[in-house]
Amino acid sequence: MFFFDPTFIILIPGLLLAFIAQAYVQERFSRYSKIPSSLNMTGAQLAKYMLESAGLYNVKIEKIPGHLTDHYDPRTKVVRLSDATYNSNSIAALGVVAHEIGHAIQHARHYVPLVIRTGIAPVVSFASNLSWILFIAGFIFMNIALIKIGVLLFSLAVIFSLITLPVEFDASNRAVKILRTNLMMPPSELEGVKKVLGAAAMTYVAGTLMAFLQLLRMLLIAGFLGGNRD
Repeated sequence: MFFFDPTFIILIPGLLLAFIAQAYVQERFSRYSKIPSSLNMTGAQLAKYMLESAGLYNVKIEKIPGHLTDHYDPRTKVVRLSDATYNSNSIAALGVVAHEIGHAIQHARHYVPLVIRTGIAPVVSFASNLSWILFIAGFIFMNIALIKIGVLLFSLAVIFSLITLPVEFDASNRAVKILRTNLMMPPSELEGVKKVLGAAAMTYVAGTLMAFLQLLRMLLIAGFLGGNRD
């Protein structure tokens, strides 16, 4: 009943955008992963060059399994590159790698949104999981207090998503700037990088929209239940 009540329709725009964004990023990466870059560098080589150019000799580079599982871990100062990018010299791979190095540079330069996101991440993860437990329990037992606490905790996840947006956009901007200025990547290749990173950014926008719509849905359910009790 909870999962398929009439308020579920609110989530449809977010679900559609998430589906489109995921398909878009896969299509863009697949297209530009077939085009080698004239830089003649693999993803791992690019990562090493960018880190050293930024004076970041304490950041490690590791290879991890999976497709587009690339990420930077600020807790351990490790850039992890996926099978799809580590040994690839494609435009898509170099764009993704440059983006992750952008995060490492953000961390080193104490970029405020990243500092905030890193600091609240453990709390948000715990609160987000607990929010659903409390919200569903309150819904089952018709306890408006539990539902409101659940909504309050879930709102932290929305805030986290909002903070994530400037972090991701800034990392992409740093990546493009370094590829253009330091490595003199040709404009045609930079355009491909921008398209890949732009598609990836859509997934974060979709995630933020989905979190906001889910919060709105929770508020509506809480309001309906509260009104029924009154």
